[in-house]
Amino acid sequence: MKRILLSWSSGKDSAWSLHVLRQRGEYEVVGLLTTFNEEADRVAMHAVRRELVERQAAAAGLSLWSVPLPWPCSNEKYESLMSGACAKAVGEGIAGIAFGDLFLEDVREYRVKQMKGTGLEPIFPVWGLPTRTLAQEMIVSGVRAKLTCVDTEKLDRSFVGREFDQALLADLPEGVDPCGERGEFHSFVYAGPMLGAEVAVSVGEIVVRDQFVFADLRAAWIRAEMAKCLTQGTRGNTG
Repeated sequence: MKRILLSWSSGKDSAWSLHVLRQRGEYEVVGLLTTFNEEADRVAMHAVRRELVERQAAAAGLSLWSVPLPWPCSNEKYESLMSGACAKAVGEGIAGIAFGDLFLEDVREYRVKQMKGTGLEPIFPVWGLPTRTLAQEMIVSGVRAKLTCVDTEKLDRSFVGREFDQALLADLPEGVDPCGERGEFHSFVYAGPMLGAEVAVSVGEIVVRDQFVFADLRAAWIRAEMAKCLTQGTRGNTG
């Protein structure tokens, strides 16, 4: 069985790709390949904290292959860093990289072009799946995700931080893809059949950057542990 990496954004499409790949059994996913904004230490566009992605990888039982990107990052620099990551993968016996793209032909063509000559096979496990049906299937299967980013030129800012569920699908305006494939929104998966444990999160500050609105997700255990420490501290100071 060929050993591959999965391009991992922390969102539902890459998470579902992991689920599909494991079900099919044609490849062995051995790691999650993620690019991080080096300055913010967050996933690019999704703006998810590294610690949450690390918890996702642990819950999936996979190693995290992180690629730090400078900010700002030119396309030339990006391609150079990704080329280095591909060379490392080949050196470790990796045969390909899977992507969670759904229907954007230009994105697929770009990935195929960039992979050409690297020795790695580009794999598209969810390509062409009808996105409304796919979104419904994800939710029914137990995928739980929160919207971390909304492009306000395509979707109202009120959607950021919301749960990816049936209510959200019902509220999406006509013309917005149910999976956000055209960049309408991005997500973070905290539970689902591809994860062995829930990655508990809470929605923190809402941040506006130009046309994009972000929900800052935090690990929920941090608040729980703080509350526990405060309670213990209070008890220790009494009497």
